[in-house]
Amino acid sequence: MNSFFSSNIGRLRLLGIIEGLSFLILIFIAMPLKYFFANPFLVKVVGQLHGLLFLAFVFFTFYVAIEKKWRFNSITWKVLLASILPFGTFYVDYKILRKIK
Repeated sequence: MNSFFSSNIGRLRLLGIIEGLSFLILIFIAMPLKYFFANPFLVKVVGQLHGLLFLAFVFFTFYVAIEKKWRFNSITWKVLLASILPFGTFYVDYKILRKIK
C-alpha cells in the first residue's frame, strides 16, 4: 500500500479504486435499496460521497495529466471516461495507470 502514496500516479490509482468502489456501491446496493425497498437513505449518503470522489478524481486526473504532460487524446480522455463507466476505473488502472512510472 505504501507504493500508492509514493507518487501522484499512485495516488490517482488509489483515488480511482476508491471512486470506483463508491460507484459500484451506489449502483448495486444503494439504488436497489431505494427503488425496491423504498429506502433512499443510502443513496443520499453514498451519492454525496461518490460525487465528491468523482470530482476529486476528475480534478486530480487533470493535475497528473499536466504534471506528466499527457496528451489529452492519448491518455487523459481514457482515464476521464473510465470514471463514468461501472468498473471503468479498475480497467484503466489495470490497462494504463499501473504501467506508468
